[in-house]
Amino acid sequence: MTGERNLERLMEHMEPELQTGVYVFCTFSTLREEIPAICWFCEKEGWTAIVQKEMAERLGLLEEGGAAFESAWITLKVHSDLQAVGFLAAISQALAAEGIPCNVVSGYYHDHLFVPVEKSQAVLEILARLQSSGG
Repeated sequence: MTGERNLERLMEHMEPELQTGVYVFCTFSTLREEIPAICWFCEKEGWTAIVQKEMAERLGLLEEGGAAFESAWITLKVHSDLQAVGFLAAISQALAAEGIPCNVVSGYYHDHLFVPVEKSQAVLEILARLQSSGG
């Protein structure tokens, strides 16, 4: 299945969806497979995991000091092609104009935005404006 590359169609069909829960970015020196992360990424300095905050609390990860950025998770439901150009740049630019930080993870089918929890509704409003205007 091929994803969408056309910027106008990506913007018109992004369909942002706020996922349930609060998420934190955790860091570890080694992969910890027992941790149910929604995403793992290996960097030369160590491993990053995105974990639901409730689970991180239960596992004591917050006390270990390696957790940061309490965030809301917004999935853009349009199937974006991994080679699409400008889609995430347009979204990042709109959020930056409002002073809202955003961490993006691109999966095979969708792009996922991690934004400050307290800004999640504002982000949804900005995305709705972008979607209705086609960018």
